[in-house]
Amino acid sequence: MGEALHFASATELAQRIRDKKVGCLELLDHFLGRADRFNPALNAIIWMDPEGARERARAADAALAKGELWGPLHGVPMTVKESFNLTDSPTTWGIPTYRDNVASDNATLVSRMLAAGVVIFGKTNVPLQLSDWQSFNAVYGTTNNPWNRERTPGGSSGGSAAALAAGMTGLEAGSDIGASIRNPAHYCGIFGHKPTYGLVPPRGQALPGSLTPSDISVVGPMARSAEDLDLSLSITAGPDILEEAGWQVALPPPRRERLADFRVAVMPSDPNSEVQQSYQERIVEVAEQLAKLGATVSFEARPEIDTDRAFQLYLLLLRAATSRRQTDEEFDAYRKLAEAAEADDESYLVQMARGVTLSHRDWLVLNNERMAMRLKWQAFFQDWDLLLCPAAASSAWPHDQAGERHDRTIPVNGKQVPTTDQLFWAGFSGMAYLPSTVSPIGLDEEGLPLGLQAIAGHLQDRTSIAFARLLAQEIGGFRPPPGYE
Repeated sequence: MGEALHFASATELAQRIRDKKVGCLELLDHFLGRADRFNPALNAIIWMDPEGARERARAADAALAKGELWGPLHGVPMTVKESFNLTDSPTTWGIPTYRDNVASDNATLVSRMLAAGVVIFGKTNVPLQLSDWQSFNAVYGTTNNPWNRERTPGGSSGGSAAALAAGMTGLEAGSDIGASIRNPAHYCGIFGHKPTYGLVPPRGQALPGSLTPSDISVVGPMARSAEDLDLSLSITAGPDILEEAGWQVALPPPRRERLADFRVAVMPSDPNSEVQQSYQERIVEVAEQLAKLGATVSFEARPEIDTDRAFQLYLLLLRAATSRRQTDEEFDAYRKLAEAAEADDESYLVQMARGVTLSHRDWLVLNNERMAMRLKWQAFFQDWDLLLCPAAASSAWPHDQAGERHDRTIPVNGKQVPTTDQLFWAGFSGMAYLPSTVSPIGLDEEGLPLGLQAIAGHLQDRTSIAFARLLAQEIGGFRPPPGYE
C-alpha cells in the first residue's frame, strides 16, 4: 500500500475508506502487519486484540456497503494510551499490582472515538504511574524512539507517539499533566494537542476507584497532522454525563486564517529551563520565517507573570494534584522532608514534598494566585494570538532508568542539568489551564525531531491547531523516521 497509506493522516484514511479506495479490514491488516514488522524493536504497542478489531472492521465494511456511515472516522485503525479504559483490555498505568486489572467499560474519550467510527486494535506503553518523560515499566518493558532506538520516545504518552511516528497506527489519544502529550510529540516528530482544562472529559482515564478529575491533567489527541487534531477534538470535546443536560461546547473558530495575519510572541528559552542551542535557533528561524510572511512577531512580548514564581506554583499544584497516588508511607516520608527543610530551600525534591503534603487551606491560597496569573494570560491574549516556545529542554535523550526521576540529568549545551528543570515548559501553560499544540519544525544536528509549542488563550484551542496546520503547509509537517518506509 506504500508510504502514502501508513503515513497518511487519519483524515485522509477516512476519506479513502469513504471513496472505497481501501477497505476497513484491508487497512487494519496493513497496520497490523506494520506492527508485526516494527513493534518488536520499538515496544510501543503493548496489547492488541487483532481478532476483535478485525470483527469490527468487517462490520464497518458491511455497513459502508449498505450506505451506512458510522461517523467521520469510519473504519480508521486506532490505538490508545494504556491508561484509558477500553473494555476487556488491561489498564495498569505500568504498576505491577494492577497487572490483572481489566477494564469493564470504556473511557469517555474512547466511547466518543468509537462512536465516530474508529477501529481500536491496541494500547500503547506508558511509564510507571504516567510519571516520566520515558516510557518504561515492570509490566510491559521499555519503549524506544523510532528515530533512534537508544533514545526516549518521551512520556507518559511515549508509546502513542512512537506508534504514530513509525506508521503503526492511524490515530492516538494521550493525557497530559506534565507535557505527557507535548514532549512525546516533540521527541518523535508528530503533532499533539493539550486541550483547555476540562474541555475533554477525562473520565475513565484512571485506575479503579479514581473518579474525580485531577487538577491540571487533560486528555487529548495525538496524530500525524494538525487536521487530525482538530477533528479528534471536535469528536471528544463536550460535557460529560453530569453536565450534558444543560451544557454544550461552542469553541470559537481560529482567530486567523493566514500565517501572515498571526500575532505571535516568541520565547526560545527561560532561566528556569535552559534550552538546547540548536533547538532555540530553529525556533528563532521559524519565527523569522513567519515575519517574512507578514506575521507580527515579537521576541520581547510576554504575559506580566514572574516565570520563577509561575514555575514554583506549578510544581506545588502539580504535586498536590498527584498526591493521592502516594502510599501512606510515602506521604509520611514527604511530610517529614517538608518539615525538616529550610524555608528558603527551593530544590525540586523539597518543593515536591511541600506540594504532596499541601494543606487544603494553603492550596486555596495558591489557587487564588493561579487565578491572578490566568487573568494576566487573558490580558496578554488580547494583543497576541499565540506564545511560541519549546516543548522541552532538548531533543530526545538517551534512555536512563537508574535511580529516581528527580535525581537524573540530561545533557543541555555541554552540561548535565536536572531532567525536572524542563517541567517549566510543561507548566507554563498547564498550570494556567491553557491549550497548547506541538507541531514538528525539523531536525536537530543529530537528526532528531524538534517540536514547537504554540500556547493559545483559554478555549482558543482551534487557534493553536490552525496555526500548526498552516505552519506545516509552509515548512513541512510530519516526516517519517528513516527505515520505516
